[in-house]
Amino acid sequence: MYWVNESVFYHIYPLGFCGAPRINDGQQEYRLDKVVDFIPHLKEMNVNAIYFGPVFMSTTHGYDTNDYYHVDNRLGDNESFAKICQTLHENGIRVVLDGVFNHVGRGFWAFKDIQEKKQGSPYCSWFQNLNFGGNSPWGDPFWYEGWEGNYDLVKLNLRHPDVKKHIFDAVAMWMDKFKIDGLRLDVAYCMDQDFLRELKYFCKSKDPNFWLMGEIIHGDYARLANPDLLDSCTNYECYKGIYSAHNDHNYYEIAHSLNRQFANGGIYHNIYTYNFVDNHDVNRIGSTVREFENIKNCFSIAYFMPGVPSVYYGSEWGIQGQKNNVDHDYPLRPCVNVSDIVDNDLYRHVCRLGAVRRKYKSLKYGSFENVVIRNEQLVFKRKFEDETVYIALNLSASDFNLGFNTDGGSKLYDVYDGKTAYDVNGNYVNIHIPAHGIRVLVLTNGGEPEYPDEIEVSAPIQTAAAAEAPSQDAAAEEVKPLPEVGAPGKYRHFKGGEYEFICLAKDSETSEELVIYKEIGGEGRIWSRPSAIFYQYVDVDGKKVPRFEKID
Repeated sequence: MYWVNESVFYHIYPLGFCGAPRINDGQQEYRLDKVVDFIPHLKEMNVNAIYFGPVFMSTTHGYDTNDYYHVDNRLGDNESFAKICQTLHENGIRVVLDGVFNHVGRGFWAFKDIQEKKQGSPYCSWFQNLNFGGNSPWGDPFWYEGWEGNYDLVKLNLRHPDVKKHIFDAVAMWMDKFKIDGLRLDVAYCMDQDFLRELKYFCKSKDPNFWLMGEIIHGDYARLANPDLLDSCTNYECYKGIYSAHNDHNYYEIAHSLNRQFANGGIYHNIYTYNFVDNHDVNRIGSTVREFENIKNCFSIAYFMPGVPSVYYGSEWGIQGQKNNVDHDYPLRPCVNVSDIVDNDLYRHVCRLGAVRRKYKSLKYGSFENVVIRNEQLVFKRKFEDETVYIALNLSASDFNLGFNTDGGSKLYDVYDGKTAYDVNGNYVNIHIPAHGIRVLVLTNGGEPEYPDEIEVSAPIQTAAAAEAPSQDAAAEEVKPLPEVGAPGKYRHFKGGEYEFICLAKDSETSEELVIYKEIGGEGRIWSRPSAIFYQYVDVDGKKVPRFEKID
């Protein structure tokens, strides 16, 4: 869907964000109105869509719905929320709500009717497996199915026509009164698929651009995210791969998932997944990643991999929060005010990612391909029509130089920092990536690309060759050129060993380009090495020399 491709999401868990009482006290308060105060913050981050967690009437955490037709009194009322949605829309920010349709709370009006009238209630068939053959764990004189064994969450019978009508009528009201742009479907992975199919038809009949995204924690995403059911789903596989790769200094982990999902022929190349580094159900990224500096590149991957990125409120400046056995999920869902925003390096990084992503079509619509994969460095390519962008990441505490093949072109411009450029020679380039840093490199035939408006280029573009040139005293020393990639012949390693080039190859799992070469003399052993390392400069006594020099 076009507007989703163009979006950067901000995820708010309203009851926590607003500091609402954990148990509904029945008092009418307008706490959610403060979202309007965050609009300048959202615009600075280039956010243009909000996903609100549950906003409808409930007893505790919002996922125990009591009334689908009224906003929770702890947050406001229908009129106040309609004004919030209108203000957001006027500022170019779309609204997606949490559709909690699998289950309701024990305070849901139809369930309370059964508690009062027993078998005489006309709503007994509204709930999954409700029968009067025993007592519930809560002491009711009947039994019912709770969601995943949680009997405070009463599972709905989504095949009952009156249940579907009740929910669809509520959705119609949200679309008509609040002009919402989509729904995130809670626990979609265990919902009735016929219900999802009918819901999609109902919503798309009212608005073809309405977006339906489902929560899928594991399993085959395509089972639900397909033309018949949902438009998108949560990408938990890559969520886990992102933080784990940084904690273990192993970019192979996330590279494998990205290749499996999105490369040409990947299993989810047709699904525009919902990407995130944390949310209301998992520990904050600030408490998950061991080296705080690497949080920046966690966001970098989420923003520049295929799919739509989302930021969970407060994580853009590194809020911490972990589940525990006392407060459970509440530490993940704190109250936050505009005055709490921290304008730190992480926040500035997230703002810049949003600016870059929204500028380049490749980062929103492009194909995906891994180019270089190392434990601590990763380069992948996004390409759309005639635009090619390389994302180069370094999670090491040290700067790193590496080389790779390009799709032609004469220069790569870093549109993240707005001041660095690299010459492409023979479709090959050597780049420098800062510690814990990123390069977002747009391939051109010489002319500079357009830069995101938020990145101020105050000085002429500086080429990497000039930036890394030896000092004036050392300028007379010749720096030998790197050999041409794939050129046959003999090579000498900078430590003295000589080798015969055999061929270039690709790793079948990661698509990383490898050089296959044979030892001359000795045991004649055959070796493989990533071409990004084979064709690379190394420092020897303060002088740059090719790792492998061609000698014939």
